[in-house]
Amino acid sequence: MKTVQLVVLDMAGTTVRDQHEVEACFAQAATATGLQASAERILAVQGQAKRFVFELLWQEQLGAHADAALHTQRVDHSYQVFRELLEAHYRTAEVVPTEGCLELLAFLRQQGIRIALTTGFYREVTNLILRRLHWDIGLDAHYQGNGQSIIDLSIASDEVAEGRPAPLMIQQAMHTFGITDPQHVYNVGDTPSDLESGQRAGCAGSFGLTNGTHTHAQLAACPNDGLFASLVAFQQYLEQEVLPKQITTVRREDIS
Repeated sequence: MKTVQLVVLDMAGTTVRDQHEVEACFAQAATATGLQASAERILAVQGQAKRFVFELLWQEQLGAHADAALHTQRVDHSYQVFRELLEAHYRTAEVVPTEGCLELLAFLRQQGIRIALTTGFYREVTNLILRRLHWDIGLDAHYQGNGQSIIDLSIASDEVAEGRPAPLMIQQAMHTFGITDPQHVYNVGDTPSDLESGQRAGCAGSFGLTNGTHTHAQLAACPNDGLFASLVAFQQYLEQEVLPKQITTVRREDIS
């Protein structure tokens, strides 16, 4: 078993409590701008870059041969309304970590395992959340941490060429830390796009959390390497199943 050097964690629904507030903001923006999108369709695309989702849903509504200028105009309007609603929410509503999150972050730091937060949000709202949680302390201009910061890296979807389910945010985190083998990386999220991004990156494990936006049944239908009820259970998995085997492997290598 290769050692775990990096854990990549999603934000809303995984490390930041989300009781479907993001979906509500999206639904409000859609209704206000004439976009027809069911609750099930909105849920299905959670975790992906938000502007891309509006592009996708407007394409579905207008049709493949719709006027490009009209499509862009509708996307711009919906996305702007969504941004206003989302930023207002995160400025005024309670922003708290998910169950077991702070304990997991501290545990990973103690083990010398790097922590990267990735998200379908754009940088402005990502920073808003980080500030509300005080997770921005110690991050530099490139959103990379130091020895005292809570996290080691933050990557937003508008900082890569393509957001989830593409693996680019995971790969950027690997590049930042000089990790060339994805088998040293674990990926954790609460949406199908989170799981797919980890699978496409070739991570040693792409795990799902069932206390976020999707249920166990919904995530079980997606390729995954394990589902956990919370980050508490994920940490227990690391403590009981992963790290002891890594220590054993290292000791055997030392003997040989």
